[in-house]
Amino acid sequence: MTPFVLWLVRPRSDGGRDYVTFQPSQGVVEMREGSHLPPQMPLLKRRCCLAIEEAEACRRRLQQEAGYQRSEPLF
Repeated sequence: MTPFVLWLVRPRSDGGRDYVTFQPSQGVVEMREGSHLPPQMPLLKRRCCLAIEEAEACRRRLQQEAGYQRSEPLF
């Protein structure tokens, strides 16, 4: 896992986007999942801390199986 915040995004049929962010911090990675449909405020659906290895496995799964792609921050 990289030492900086990583954004993964996938488009939705309503024009919004689902997002997942990974933010490493002191030996763990905080993962935040949510959705965003501008101009509305982003919706945070889930937030958890993972071990670095778990976060890396989750990132690979999201990109390979769930259609997420790396992105610049949405907001």
